[in-house]
Amino acid sequence: MADRLPPRIFAPARRRHAWSRALSRNDAPDTARFVEDAIVEDMIERLDFMRAAPSRTLVIGELGTALSDRLAKAGDVVRATPLDFEEESPVEGGPFDFVANLGTLATVNDLPGALLHLRTALAHDGLLMASLVGAGSLSHLRRAMIAAEPDRAVPRMHPVIDTRSATALLERAGFRRFVVDSWPITVGYRSLDRLVGDLRDQGLGNQLAQPGPPLSRAALERARIAFMSGADEDDRVVESFEILTLTGWA
Repeated sequence: MADRLPPRIFAPARRRHAWSRALSRNDAPDTARFVEDAIVEDMIERLDFMRAAPSRTLVIGELGTALSDRLAKAGDVVRATPLDFEEESPVEGGPFDFVANLGTLATVNDLPGALLHLRTALAHDGLLMASLVGAGSLSHLRRAMIAAEPDRAVPRMHPVIDTRSATALLERAGFRRFVVDSWPITVGYRSLDRLVGDLRDQGLGNQLAQPGPPLSRAALERARIAFMSGADEDDRVVESFEILTLTGWA
């Protein structure tokens, strides 16, 4: 039985801490929220295109209230975060006409199981829309982490999925119809430290179960130099976040 358990890649305690820190920073004037803002805008556009007006909605992982406020105009909305919701367990309170997930699926250990639970929480012909940071993201940061400790392999970056893997997962979870697409968010940075701060603001910091020891001063300086080596003529490193959007109908 133990062989069938999913690998423990992410630590639930670190995951809750990352979200608690992001929520505590939510009202700060300099808090980064560009990933969630872009995802919410994209979801609203998709719902408007579908002319969807769900009467019962579950919104998971929203740090702000923009999506929930929009959906509340059509019906009842239940909000949940990793602080009070477990994606790898059956969902209570269903069935829902629409389930929106804003990024939390990127850090669950049993992603196939989580998608199955979300599907079973949907009413007949109910809609799941889940967006998360996927493969192709943060290439400059990944290169900087390798340069920081070139003589040893230390896990510091999250494993991510691509569109092909996400499509297979939706099929495995039993969705009747599904589609996966990706789109980019690009942001310019003048320092590695600012990027790290933006990731922490948005609950995107390191949540690995075995994250490795903190970088030494020398390793951190090597990482900073490697990161800025990718700067353009304006002394900015243009980092990309590839957003995967998984859409499935029960």
